[in-house]
Amino acid sequence: MRKVVVLEHISLDGVIQGPGGPDEDTSGGFAHGGWISRYSDPALGTLLRKQMSLPFDLLLGRKTYDIWAPYWPQHGDAWPGANAATKYVASNTLTSGDWYPSVILNGDVAAKVAMIKQQPGPDLHVWGSGHLLQTLIKHDLVDTFWLMIYPITLGAGKRLFAGGTIPMGFSVTESTVTPQGVIVVNYARASAGASRS
Repeated sequence: MRKVVVLEHISLDGVIQGPGGPDEDTSGGFAHGGWISRYSDPALGTLLRKQMSLPFDLLLGRKTYDIWAPYWPQHGDAWPGANAATKYVASNTLTSGDWYPSVILNGDVAAKVAMIKQQPGPDLHVWGSGHLLQTLIKHDLVDTFWLMIYPITLGAGKRLFAGGTIPMGFSVTESTVTPQGVIVVNYARASAGASRS
């Protein structure tokens, strides 16, 4: 069975919006884009490259897809796997995608993701995609949170658990603190009895 792995840059107060650059996602008047840049160091780069080199397909929300689709085909040398991966895109308005291969998921996205998880193939990596994440969490579809927790609070912006959560138990399977103070931690779902009590 394929797993849904959520990979996020996250502030101490739970914000995941616009980590990469000032214009990445300014929706809602978000003015703190690019907030991860001052914490970059070789240790974090090594951990990111290791994660990005695993076999994966992408599961993305429409906004993240729209940001990434024009960028990654031009920067494939930095992350070849992104272009080769199947991109599953949750959208009720998009009918096709120009970043191949792309599969559009509309209608009951949770049911469609649950079916994809049952199919053979690599794990489904979710980056960004704040609205999609709320659906995945609500429907108990997340298997792993691979988080990079930054020593900063932002006060505003889209949050990882914006829609609340259901009871879920996790085990830490790997953790590192970088020289810049970023906690990189892998939270894998605990046994069914512990996670769904």
